[in-house]
Amino acid sequence: MSKFIDRLNQISRVAPQPMGFKAGASLSAKPKMLLVASLAGADVEQLAERVAGADAGLIAIAKASLAAKAFTRVTQAAPKIMWGGWLKDIAVKDITPVAKAGADFVVFPAATTPISIAQNKELGKVLEVEASLGEGLLRAAGELPVDAVLIDGGKKDSLTWHNLMLFQRFAELLAKPLLVSVPAEVTAGEFQSLWEAGVDGVVIEVGVGQAVDRVKNLRGIIDKLVFPPQRKRKKAEALLPRVVPVAETAAEEEEEEEDEADRLG
Repeated sequence: MSKFIDRLNQISRVAPQPMGFKAGASLSAKPKMLLVASLAGADVEQLAERVAGADAGLIAIAKASLAAKAFTRVTQAAPKIMWGGWLKDIAVKDITPVAKAGADFVVFPAATTPISIAQNKELGKVLEVEASLGEGLLRAAGELPVDAVLIDGGKKDSLTWHNLMLFQRFAELLAKPLLVSVPAEVTAGEFQSLWEAGVDGVVIEVGVGQAVDRVKNLRGIIDKLVFPPQRKRKKAEALLPRVVPVAETAAEEEEEEEDEADRLG
């Protein structure tokens, strides 16, 4: 079983608040948000320093045959975090070499990845979907044999209210942990809003041109936040029109007419 998915499930679960004298003890426990460092290029300078503070790392995998070399390099440079493969450029039909190379989990696009990837039981599976996914397909995604869902919003300089609405919509409709891709300059207030919207983990792109200690600083921001002891996750329900039987409606109208006649008489 994937260690990353285990951690993600622990974050995603909302434990009931204890009752009695011990209830106050839960207030000191801070729910955490997982931090995933996604490598922007094949070779990232000062890799260990750039991913320090992350719970996991992601590397792009174009060919399964090249996975062994890529994972050997990153696991040697940063062995303390879990590593996953992001199948971004092509759909890898056989991910066995990726698993053997040391990957703990994979992220794969729903639109192009063959269903056969589900046959591999060794890796955690994160389904990448478009933010514009309709409600019906979104609910269907929650029933698939995957462990989590990722929304990749693309490269943006800042988070918008529209982003937040989409994230909350996904969290309400999905019964799985939710990861989102966010800008590297995310702030403490934005982390708070993401958590309240139902986000369980964030993916930050790291690479040349960014501060070497950016991920480490983000980890410090997350750890200092005081989250509520319990996060409310609403489940969206379809609103159905109330159908009133004809007989019931007629009876109500007749009763109202009789009351009006008595009042006037």
